[in-house]
Amino acid sequence: MELFHNDWDNILKDITSTKEFYNTMVLAKKAYETTTVFPPKEHIFDALKLTSYENTRVVIVGQDPYHGINEAHGLSFSVRPGIKLPPSLQNIYKEIYNDLGIIEPRDCGDLTKWAKEGVLLLNSTLTVEKDKANSHASLGWDFFTDNIIKKLNEKDTPVVFILWGSFARSKKVFITNPKHLIIESTHPSPFSANNGFFGSKPFSRTNDFLIKNNLKPINWQL
Repeated sequence: MELFHNDWDNILKDITSTKEFYNTMVLAKKAYETTTVFPPKEHIFDALKLTSYENTRVVIVGQDPYHGINEAHGLSFSVRPGIKLPPSLQNIYKEIYNDLGIIEPRDCGDLTKWAKEGVLLLNSTLTVEKDKANSHASLGWDFFTDNIIKKLNEKDTPVVFILWGSFARSKKVFITNPKHLIIESTHPSPFSANNGFFGSKPFSRTNDFLIKNNLKPINWQL
């Protein structure tokens, strides 16, 4: 069964054939049938569909999707076109400007272009109930997404893992390959951005590392 329509189908076939993944899919299906769940079910795996295993050069780990109407569309930190920028994304844009001098569009929080550039925008939990942050943490998505990180850790080609906040940083245990780079800081949330996120320069550090390893840098301009 093809879920992602690229090389992830083969890379993850040993994971998607497990009882754990099957159980998560059953629980998610029931949730969609009985409650309002985001993102729309056809967008659950968009991060993997848009950024193949081979093309992944950067991973930005999020916790779970935005839980407001029409916000989430399967990419961490990203919102659909026309949706007001969430505070964390506003701070990400501020850091991009301070780091690279890039002015991002204030009226667009859709990060699909980054995904197509090779930035895997991966939430650890892939679904959420409306207005209930982290409500699907018990569905078992972590088993699936932790294994995605483990598979990326196995890559011979260097990858940059950007871990913002304590939750994302907890995934560092899966990143053991010395070829890769881990960039970590506090979360871009207004509650913590001033305590280490601002000034951390993750975007220039990412590109410096990619260039040093003869890889194409990311065009962060949306």
